[in-house]
Amino acid sequence: MKIAFTTKGTEWESEMDPRFGRTEFILVYDDEKDEFTSFDNREIENEAHGAGPKTSQKLFEMGPQVLLTGNGPGGNAATILQKTGMKIYIGAGQMSVKEAFEAYKNNSLKEF
Repeated sequence: MKIAFTTKGTEWESEMDPRFGRTEFILVYDDEKDEFTSFDNREIENEAHGAGPKTSQKLFEMGPQVLLTGNGPGGNAATILQKTGMKIYIGAGQMSVKEAFEAYKNNSLKEF
């Protein structure tokens, strides 16, 4: 299974980014292969509108089944992601990626 994280870096110890649409990075962990892939999303800061849907599109292309984030996506982005069947969990905004992963495994995050 692939699990995506909205982050401020590209490693286990990186801080989670509580934002979805304007997250600095999207980090995807493939637990079957035990490997990460990442996408540098910092260019989205320059977008006046549509950051959420654009980040949703990139996330969709990366193919995760689960998204762990802080505050959750906005309305348009949430609609796009939910149509893909992706499970979204919120409440990881003040954690590291590793802590968010552990919270997910322990069912400590709230489903969006």
